[in-house]
Amino acid sequence: MDRGSRGSCSAEPDRRLPPHRSGLCRTLGGQTLALPCQTREAMTIPALRAIIFDFNGVIADDEPTHFLAFQQALAEDGLALTKEEYYGAYLGMDERTCAGALLEAITGRHDPARVQRIAERKAALFASLTETRRPPLFPGVVEFVTRASARYGLAIASGGRRQQIEFALHGTPIEKAFAVLVSAEDAAIGKPDPAIYRLALARLNEAPPRPVPAIQAAECLVIEDSLAGIHAALAAKMKVVALATTYPPEQLAAARLVLPSLEHASLDSLERLVREGDRT
Repeated sequence: MDRGSRGSCSAEPDRRLPPHRSGLCRTLGGQTLALPCQTREAMTIPALRAIIFDFNGVIADDEPTHFLAFQQALAEDGLALTKEEYYGAYLGMDERTCAGALLEAITGRHDPARVQRIAERKAALFASLTETRRPPLFPGVVEFVTRASARYGLAIASGGRRQQIEFALHGTPIEKAFAVLVSAEDAAIGKPDPAIYRLALARLNEAPPRPVPAIQAAECLVIEDSLAGIHAALAAKMKVVALATTYPPEQLAAARLVLPSLEHASLDSLERLVREGDRT
């Protein structure tokens, strides 16, 4: 049944929509209208309808390469960056946000031209480092995304550049699995600001076939690996599963659930997390 259809409840249900049951009506414009087979309970208990993925450190195993590119770009500009500093405060930010925060921390000054220069140099270095070796996908990613795409709307919301993401996905079995890709070029403010996750949700609601009713933030699950990303998703009022691919589990406690990788993720368990998360 088409997702926008108002047909009988006997048709095959779309797993991306909340479960439908009979027995609820409402008055609109003086007429009593039957809502599409939903009970009051189904309307108030969120159901998982969309999964939004971070990319670096969640789908692609490329966080160390991003660090090396940033470290070299800063060194060419006379600045030093250690792995501990990058992972402790800056990982998960887009290139401009990261370069700006680093410069202010090191020099105490805001210099937009220098920020832009470092960000562009970092992007060029990353492209060079991955030119002959495409960033690998984490184990379990292809299988999980393939299963999830049959049930939910999927999106990527990443501080990485669109070209970097498309390059990493090109030729893989999940290249076309995502209805929406929101990258650094799309969001004026990067993580930990929630704007990128709100934009991903807005675009999921615009992607054909448009979901009816519109997907709400409470019906979205975000999969992240970074502290900045977790804070961004929580600020967007979405539930978060963190993968301990970049940080140890104890540093990811703000997430609703922490898993070693997507190899350990069960869709049924994630549905329960969204449905019962606020009540446990």
